[in-house]
Amino acid sequence: MRYYLAPMEGITGYIYRRAQHALFPAFDKYFSPFLAPRQKKAFNSRETKDILPENNEGMVLVPQLLTNRAEDFIRAAEKLMEYGYHEVNLNLGCPSGTVVSKGKGAGFLEQPKLLEAFLDEVFSAFPASVNGADRLDISIKTRLGMEEAEEFLGLMELYRKYPLKELIIHPRVREDYYENRPDWGAFERALADTPFPVVYNGDLFTVGDLNRFRARFPQVDGVMLGRGAVADPSLLRQMKGGAALSGKELACFLDRLAADYETVLSGERDVLFKLKELWFYLGRLFPDGGAELKKIRKAQHFAEYRAAVRSLVRTLA
Repeated sequence: MRYYLAPMEGITGYIYRRAQHALFPAFDKYFSPFLAPRQKKAFNSRETKDILPENNEGMVLVPQLLTNRAEDFIRAAEKLMEYGYHEVNLNLGCPSGTVVSKGKGAGFLEQPKLLEAFLDEVFSAFPASVNGADRLDISIKTRLGMEEAEEFLGLMELYRKYPLKELIIHPRVREDYYENRPDWGAFERALADTPFPVVYNGDLFTVGDLNRFRARFPQVDGVMLGRGAVADPSLLRQMKGGAALSGKELACFLDRLAADYETVLSGERDVLFKLKELWFYLGRLFPDGGAELKKIRKAQHFAEYRAAVRSLVRTLA
């Protein structure tokens, strides 16, 4: 089984990836939060820093692009090749209202003719026949459609026309956001006569979730973990048969993140904000930790934050 870390905007940037990679079993691939290429400049300074090879040493990183303009995708992909990347991922799954309203992310799925023209131009620029150092592989991360799972039938016909490196499927429609159950029936139908590898993404929060998935889909050998992996940094290790997260490990992980964020952010308040974003997910580890979790959310200074965290992590074995 191949395991990928999902791109999560504001969460899984290079500082998070480096800490996770150093302290827990490595994912087979890490995907960057989406980069939004512009007409005059491929990436802004924050995006550039996130994908610099020196900030991602030792890991396989796949930069993800969010755009509906083929010329912007091509220019950004060429820039990424200059950095040494040989795979990029197209985001066709982001459900954010501001993204969808611009016809990007999941919003691109309701314009199949425009999407087809986009993919025609992109794959013409990066033909699959190119070998060696100049080759660029393209993968896609997609939802089922905007409103109905039936939309995916036509989308799969479109995807099958292209030599994708992989198709990563999050089997929800845009209107689901992250609610409702992933549609495993639609995912199963997508596997038929697929000429490229298919990777599953969606609601794998525990080893039990993975086992149920593998029992249903033994032919699928790749999964992408997102919210579940952020909620428990040891999830991949557990899925490989290892131990659950200890309080000491979590404290070490959080201390490293705090120290690394301090080197790039301006002040205590900004660092606390980044750490509190993580606790939105980490709170799942502490179902009885309501009082301390509230203290973390309200903390204005590191002393308050660290006292609440120490109290919580002691409750882990």
